Amino acid sequence: MRLLTLLITLSLLGNSVYAQMPNDAIYMNKGTACLALSYNHSAWDKYWEGTTKRDNLNIGTQTTQTAMAMLAVGVTKNLNVIVGLPYIWTEASAGNLKWHKGFQDVSGWVKYRFFNQGGLSLNAVAGASLPVTNYVPDFMPMSIGLQCKTATGRLVIRYKHKTGIYATAFGSYILRSKIKIDRDSYLMGETLYNTNEVSVPNAYDFSGRLGYTNKYLQTEVFAEYGACTDGDNIRRNAMPFPTNNMKSTSVGFYGKFQPKNLGFNVRIARVVDGENVGQAMTYQAGILYQFAYLKSAKK
Repeated sequence: MRLLTLLITLSLLGNSVYAQMPNDAIYMNKGTACLALSYNHSAWDKYWEGTTKRDNLNIGTQTTQTAMAMLAVGVTKNLNVIVGLPYIWTEASAGNLKWHKGFQDVSGWVKYRFFNQGGLSLNAVAGASLPVTNYVPDFMPMSIGLQCKTATGRLVIRYKHKTGIYATAFGSYILRSKIKIDRDSYLMGETLYNTNEVSVPNAYDFSGRLGYTNKYLQTEVFAEYGACTDGDNIRRNAMPFPTNNMKSTSVGFYGKFQPKNLGFNVRIARVVDGENVGQAMTYQAGILYQFAYLKSAKK
């Protein structure tokens, strides 16, 4: 019941200690790469059914855990490629809903810096994702994903002052493919569709971040908003469905310490408002390892 478009929150190491993600403006040097492994724990016991906030004793606390492997590669100083694959498992503290687990969607991103002057950089990011297993998408909130293919376009703007203080903002639009479900009909709003093919709403997101970096440390606070372009609401006392118009506003903190090639990071986020999503509290921790894949590369 959280926004199931996967917003990649695993931090990757750049040439310095800064984060390196598909939604930032930090780059690996040419010939260098970073392997990152993270664990993510997200849980909620209250959710929004449309705009009505409520709980559900048949679910209790719903928990989603994710183990993510991610690799960032510096092709040039202004062009990076990032790939990632998560393994997800869900559970509920009450009721008899079957828990789900498995590999979700492999994602790939290309990030290009087309302007960089006076501390200001403009960056274009293109990404896509593809399900790698035949998981069930319409058994929410226990499903591990939506089973749709996605294509994402993103613009990232960043300004960094010589003191190390920086501000970053980005906006994205996410195209989603249709999916097929294991039933012959479904309800969207009050309309019955006699088909197993479901149109998943497209989505968009944007974020603002304010942080500080030095040679070994990075910290930032952020606010994020994500929503579908259309869709229906969860019907009263019913399960959510992939056609729901999910909206989510989150705030949080990110920190990373990287004294040498090996480092670690943490991320904390809280959903403060939403529609058709759970009010989740999320904790993440990861380890990062930077290396040169070309002998001439500068670490």
